[in-house]
Amino acid sequence: MSGTSALAAPRQDAAPRRASWALSPYALPLNALRILAKCALPLILWFSAGRLVRWALLLLAATISHGSWYQARLVVVMFLFTLVVMTSLATTVGMLYVIREALLETQARRAGGEAKESLLNALNRTALVFAGIYTTWGFVAEDAREFSGIDMMRQPDRYVVDAFSGDDSGVARGLVNLDPKVSLAAMAVAYVLKWYFGRRHEAKEGRFSGMLATFGELAFAFYGINAVAAAVGARSDWIGQRSAVAAWHDFAAKAEESIPGWKPVSEWLAGVWPYVIDALAIPLAWLTVGILVYGAYAEDTRTTIRGTRLEQAAVHLERTHNWTRLALVKLSAGWTGRWIPLLNSLRLTVRGGAPLFGLFALCYVGLHIGGDFLLRAGRYLTASEEPYLWFATGVPVVYVADLIVTLVTMCLIAATFDLAATRSRLTGGTGEPDRLSPST
Repeated sequence: MSGTSALAAPRQDAAPRRASWALSPYALPLNALRILAKCALPLILWFSAGRLVRWALLLLAATISHGSWYQARLVVVMFLFTLVVMTSLATTVGMLYVIREALLETQARRAGGEAKESLLNALNRTALVFAGIYTTWGFVAEDAREFSGIDMMRQPDRYVVDAFSGDDSGVARGLVNLDPKVSLAAMAVAYVLKWYFGRRHEAKEGRFSGMLATFGELAFAFYGINAVAAAVGARSDWIGQRSAVAAWHDFAAKAEESIPGWKPVSEWLAGVWPYVIDALAIPLAWLTVGILVYGAYAEDTRTTIRGTRLEQAAVHLERTHNWTRLALVKLSAGWTGRWIPLLNSLRLTVRGGAPLFGLFALCYVGLHIGGDFLLRAGRYLTASEEPYLWFATGVPVVYVADLIVTLVTMCLIAATFDLAATRSRLTGGTGEPDRLSPST
């Protein structure tokens, strides 16, 4: 009997060990694959619908960009291009939204009595931050390249003839040929739209205020491309002669001459920096979008600064005069409404621990490198001696490669959030592994 008891003990500890391993940062790839297996069908539907709408908008914009009333047409083209970015927003948020019920953290919230949030609320909350990430990190450049490619494929002969004759028929230039004066007028309208709905969004008024404010912000940026380019081109010589700019160039030149190793170090940093951005900053940006979609934060500033030195400053602020508090609230309303969710998301990422974020960044980079090889393999397997057959095979190959990479990326983001949020909840925000409760 004693021997039997000794053999039974490890079986009793097996379940807690399995639960503990499931919460380990190193279980991230397995959790991502688990989510993918549960939610593959809705993810495929969202991705396919988003690609179809995006392609239709780009084709419509390329078609409209030629004909009479050229400048008026280009205004419509820029409007449609803004809708393309909004489609990317809706597709990304929709894909993250449909897999939230497969997360352990979501199940814990439901058990705690939290109601299910609508997709519209998630879109409204994420829109402004998504727009900033999408434009700041250059994702919009891919949309611009695809617009140019579609326009050239519609009339390739005309593009080649223009290249030899020196004429400009506007092929592939629908996003940059808008007159600067028209750009300024459209910018003014977009700014009013952004300002009005931005104020409503800060006051939490209107179901679509966040998305409309985002549309105004994107339109303001896109319509301003030509106006800013014209202004920069007209003043480039003037700017280059200003004392501050000239002093910086003189300092850089003198540093290369007088400081040993300055030039090789600066060249090394210039070569390494793009890889740092691709490997760390961009994965963190997409992870922030995922955390915002899942609403893993409180909207108020006090929850964000709890446990930091800023909390003591807030206590002292509450003791000041009422007019002082009102003035500070008015001055900081736009900043807190837009960036407090982002700060909360970054805090949650830090609480997940360095191994979790490091493994997430490693998987993200490896996944996209693998996606490039997958695309190359698809083109190699579908290659043929028949001329122009790649017109028929190229699009399906790109679609399949992008589908696989995007689906796994969304599941990887969701799994990273799930582990970070669950560990933070079970440890009370301390992030100490020994305080995890495997049985929870």
